[in-house]
Amino acid sequence: MRAYVVNKWVHPSQLKLVDDAPEPEATGDEIIVDVYSSALNFFDILQAQGKYQVKPPFPFTLGAEFAGKVAKGSPIPKGCPYKPGDRVFGTAQGCFADKVAVKWQTTNLNRLPDNLTFDQGAGLYLTWPTSYEALVGRAELKPGETVLVNAAAGGVGMVAVQLAKALGATVIAAAGSQSKLDICKTYGGADYTVNYTEKDWQKEVLRITSGRGVDVVYDPVGRIAESIKCIAFKGRALVIGFAAGQIEKLPLNILLLKNITVMGVHWGLYTYKEPSRIPIVWEELLGLLASGRVKPMIYDKIFSLDEVAVGLDALQKRQTWGKVIVRIKDEEQRIVAKL
Repeated sequence: MRAYVVNKWVHPSQLKLVDDAPEPEATGDEIIVDVYSSALNFFDILQAQGKYQVKPPFPFTLGAEFAGKVAKGSPIPKGCPYKPGDRVFGTAQGCFADKVAVKWQTTNLNRLPDNLTFDQGAGLYLTWPTSYEALVGRAELKPGETVLVNAAAGGVGMVAVQLAKALGATVIAAAGSQSKLDICKTYGGADYTVNYTEKDWQKEVLRITSGRGVDVVYDPVGRIAESIKCIAFKGRALVIGFAAGQIEKLPLNILLLKNITVMGVHWGLYTYKEPSRIPIVWEELLGLLASGRVKPMIYDKIFSLDEVAVGLDALQKRQTWGKVIVRIKDEEQRIVAKL
C-alpha cells in the first residue's frame, strides 16, 4: 500500500512516499475505507515534526481528513450502518495513504452527500462544523446582520463567508492581497472586501456599515485587537485560531466601552464537553450541503499522492486558498499519479 509513513520527527519535505506500507487492520469498532481524496492541513506540517499536540507512536501515517468508499473487504461490525461501497467522509490518522481504518461509532465518519465529489468531501470534516458552530451556536448570527471574516480566502474563512451568506448576513471579507479578495467575491460570494494590510483599513469597514460597525467578527488568524476597532455596539468577536503565529493580548477596556463579547471556538472540545451538539451541527450542515445552498471550495491545483510535500509547502507559504486537496484515486478507482 502507498503511504507517507513517519518513523522519526522530520519536516514533511523530507518524507518519501513508500509503496510497501502494511495495510491497516480494523479492530473493534473500526472499518476500512478506500481513500479517494484527502485534505492537507497546517497541523500536518507540525505533526510530522512532533510539534502538534497529537503525537501518534512511531511508525504512523500522516494525514487526518479524507473522503472515500467503505472498502470491499472491510469487516462490518454488528450494528454498523455502513456497507462496502458506501461513500463517506471524516477524520482518522493516516489519510495520506490508499486505505485508512476509521471508528464508525464516533462522529468521525459521515455519509457523503450525493451531490459532492470526493475532492469536495475530503475537506469537510474540520472546517465546516467549526465555522457553523462559531456563527450559529456561539455568535447566534441573525439574518440582516453584518459579519467581518478575517483570512477569508483560507480554509475556515471561505466556509465562514459562504455560511454567513446562506444564513442571511452581509459579509465583509478581509484578506492580505487583491488576488485573495477577488477569490472571496468570485467563489465565496462576499458582499464587500477589505485589505487588512492597508493602513486604517477599519475605516473602510466603518464606511461600508455607515459608521455602525460589524455585528460579528470571525477571526482565525489573530487580528481580533485590530478588528474590534470596527465592531458594533454589543458585537460578538469569534476567536477561531492564531494562524499568524502570535497569541493576542486584548485591551479589556474596549470590551467594556463597546459592550462587546469575545468568545473562543474550539470545535474539537465538543467531543468531550458537549457531544450531544455534534450530530445536531452535522445534520444541519449536511442539509445545507445537500441543498446546494453552500458548496465546498477547493484550491484549483489538485495534488496527487506523490505531491503531498509540494502541497504542504504551498500551504505553509500561504500560496493557497480554500481547502487544499490530494486526489489519491479517481471515481473509477484508478490511482492518480503525478504526470
